[in-house]
Amino acid sequence: MTVERAMLLVVGAVIVVSVLLAVYVNLNWLWLTGLLGAQLVQASITGLCPVVMILKKMGLPQKSGFA
Repeated sequence: MTVERAMLLVVGAVIVVSVLLAVYVNLNWLWLTGLLGAQLVQASITGLCPVVMILKKMGLPQKSGFA
């Protein structure tokens, strides 16, 4: 698995879990979904993504062209 695929897996899973928590536990869990969306926008502008940095430190291989 590459950094790019792992990042999509992690962020997608957290979004699905937060939506399920909002439906079954408390609507305030939607704040987590909103924060993840804002982080994705920020990462697309600056190129800095905390999830990618963590996955790189874990030693996952990276495709060329992905910062």
